[in-house]
Amino acid sequence: MKILVVGAGATGGWFGALLARAGEDVTFLVRPARAAALRERGLRVVGRDEEWALEPRLVTADAPGGPYDLVLLSVKSTGLDRAAADMAPAVGPDTAILPLLNGLAHLDALNARFGPSAVLGGVAKVVTTLDATGDIRRLAPLAHLALGEQDGTVSARVERIRAVLEGAGIEAPVPKDVLTAMWHKWVFITTFGAVTSLMRGTVGEVYDVPGGPALGPAVLDEAAAVAAAAGHPVPEEERAATLAVVSASGSPMVPSLYRDLTAGHPTEVEHLFGDLSARARALGVATPLLDLATLHLRVHQRRVTAPAAAGV
Repeated sequence: MKILVVGAGATGGWFGALLARAGEDVTFLVRPARAAALRERGLRVVGRDEEWALEPRLVTADAPGGPYDLVLLSVKSTGLDRAAADMAPAVGPDTAILPLLNGLAHLDALNARFGPSAVLGGVAKVVTTLDATGDIRRLAPLAHLALGEQDGTVSARVERIRAVLEGAGIEAPVPKDVLTAMWHKWVFITTFGAVTSLMRGTVGEVYDVPGGPALGPAVLDEAAAVAAAAGHPVPEEERAATLAVVSASGSPMVPSLYRDLTAGHPTEVEHLFGDLSARARALGVATPLLDLATLHLRVHQRRVTAPAAAGV
């Protein structure tokens, strides 16, 4: 299978590295600066008592090659439009596009550009980050990539992709309804993100102060209510798993959104929170805490992007 990984960051780089190490035909579409760094150091995976590297096959937007059998699209939502334009020449009539973004708004954009039949649903669960050197640091053993057709059919191409992923050591379930799985991940990530970003603290820092234990369940109730109103109720076992993450005394856990926030970087506020709040309003669901988190992140977004927009 000929695979293009769009983005070689903490998520796409990790899955792409596993596939390449397993002998799959993998190419990474990256920006020139990332290409230079990868050519100098290689694509390196560190952490959890392991360290390994490979020399990735790299292309840039001026010559992406293709067409490819599979495109793994792993970029921040703020870079989605540019990434879609960069990879468009590499997409052929039989290419399957598997986006690894959280939320759902990216499906609308990709469906409009490439057609719904080309785009799969996907849910990535992996705990990695890029460190200061640009290496992929693995923070937990999780390597999970659920996928499926948007219409819920079990297709031969999904089964073929699943086999390739599992051959590389990636857990790749095919849920009955991948859109429901995407909704459930969205509920988790917005609950996790709202708790930590609103309070500007780790899960444990929030939980271990008076009033802190009540915040996680309250935010989860709001997000789950939106999912239920949209026709994707969150099962009790998944609610319990989310609560276990956001209600842990002493936990140092934070999502990548929080790391971006505290580092003064732009966040995916509109894709993750703005879209969910808008859907809540359309469905008549009250989400005061999620709305507050959205406002908080929008103020940050304006602060960190306004100077660049003004040319300062």
